[in-house]
Amino acid sequence: MKPTGKITGAQALIRSLEMEGVEVMFGLPGGAILPVYDPLIDSSIRHILVRHEQGAGHMASGYAHATGRPGVAMVTSGPAATNIVTPLADAYLDSVPMVVITGQVPYAAIGTDAFQECDTVGITMPVTKHNWLVTDARDIPTIIREAFHVATTGRPGPVLVDFPKDVATQMMDWYWPDGVDMPGYKPTTKGHPKQVKDAARLIVAAQRPVIYAGGGILKARAADALKTFAELTGIPVVTTLMARGAFPDKHELCLGMPGMHGNYTAITALQQSDLLITLGARFDDRVTGKVGAFAPDAKIIHVDIDPAEQGKVRRPDVPIVGDCKQVIEELIKATKAEISKHAAANISEWKATIQQWQLDFPLYYEQEEGGTLKPQFVIEKLRENTPDDCILASGVGQHQMWASQHWQFNYPYTWINSGGLGTMGYSVPAAIGAKVGRPDRMVWAVDGDGCFQMTAQELVTAAAERIPVKIAILNNAYLGMVRQWQELFYEERYSEVYLSPDLPDYVKWAEAMGCVGMRCDNADDVVATIEKANAINDRPVVIDFRTDYREKVYPMVAAGTSNDDVILHPALNEKSR
Repeated sequence: MKPTGKITGAQALIRSLEMEGVEVMFGLPGGAILPVYDPLIDSSIRHILVRHEQGAGHMASGYAHATGRPGVAMVTSGPAATNIVTPLADAYLDSVPMVVITGQVPYAAIGTDAFQECDTVGITMPVTKHNWLVTDARDIPTIIREAFHVATTGRPGPVLVDFPKDVATQMMDWYWPDGVDMPGYKPTTKGHPKQVKDAARLIVAAQRPVIYAGGGILKARAADALKTFAELTGIPVVTTLMARGAFPDKHELCLGMPGMHGNYTAITALQQSDLLITLGARFDDRVTGKVGAFAPDAKIIHVDIDPAEQGKVRRPDVPIVGDCKQVIEELIKATKAEISKHAAANISEWKATIQQWQLDFPLYYEQEEGGTLKPQFVIEKLRENTPDDCILASGVGQHQMWASQHWQFNYPYTWINSGGLGTMGYSVPAAIGAKVGRPDRMVWAVDGDGCFQMTAQELVTAAAERIPVKIAILNNAYLGMVRQWQELFYEERYSEVYLSPDLPDYVKWAEAMGCVGMRCDNADDVVATIEKANAINDRPVVIDFRTDYREKVYPMVAAGTSNDDVILHPALNEKSR
């Protein structure tokens, strides 16, 4: 495109973001990025002022999870840049498309230990797909176009643009590049035809197959293709923590979540399978347990857009590098062709075995009448009293596992959580970002009292910006997951895990932040409290659910052990062998 007049680097940055279709960004101004905040006043882009830079990053992540569009955050230099490293690392491990812009000291001052200087490019290199240091205002449109291209193509992920203050004030001739020219960056999207045919042969011959669906299904917008493939083959599906909602929980072929705190059927089906059709999953240690003992009799088909994932943990029999949606569509055609030549193996006995496991080893808890409030009960009542397409965000810990287990996910992009990095404090800002991206949807966050205390200040942002998210705190007065490990593996030596049920007062804290605060102590009041919260749509709501501190997450596979050694709820343990 031809130049259309002189503007500043700061104006070029904002105009470039507009050209990329950015409608909202999350940020906090400061000295080095200040020149960019001036033209933002005249922009169509909505800016949401956060209370901490970590909140900006997690809001951008929640926005990206809920919409599929890249989340955008902008902060200043030095401590602001280091504060957003955690969200970058979180997005990197969970393949979330994000574009982060950081201010930087003037280019000539870089390396002099100037005020609020740090090597942002160096610090963030390990936790971004790519990052750029802008040295000339003329490069801004090209760099922004490249940044969005890298963030959203191939395996999605976060990118960072470091923006020196003097570059923001330089003059440049505006232009917008017609395309992106990055010769070294060409993600493979189409599966290799021979590998696809080899995979189809294994699929048709398998007698105990399982589809192992990971978060890559959602990133590739492949949920419909996955459903078509599963129904064509009749093969049961497990959905990892990052793939919840990618395949409907209500579907007869859905086995739910495998892994350290997955359900018995999903864990054991993987373990006893003779073929794992791995789609957009990465054999994470939380799923595999002891790698050498994981699914010992299974052949592996591994579909992933990132070639680095092939053979990283488990050597595949058929590696297929490509976009999940495209490859599944290719697999459907190849499998149909193979079935027309050779009848598929009869897997009815395998499915009958799986159904018996589901009957014998359900998720279990007991809400006694008049007894202490069980966290699982709260989750189930939340699910029953919210719309089917309600978006649920969670923090990290016991409440995250209970939410994934006991919520029923029947729509994609309705589950937002921190998987790979396990970032406590994720849910409140992520829920805010999700609500900004999907204002038409009800958005709940399930949080623990430990997580909530890390990022609750972002509810001030939500109140000020009229973003009516709803937060359910499962308050057990402990760092619950840590306490569970100490009880099971450290002889009940509870070192530094007690938080106190009353300090802080969550209702007063919520009210001080401009939210409606509520408290619920017993099971009889849960539904009425949820209904009261659902009726409030002009401000955020926080509910302090006082839950049983003794409750543990079951099933459980202890770290470093085999999935064969799954620990069930004590009431079910006798049936397990």
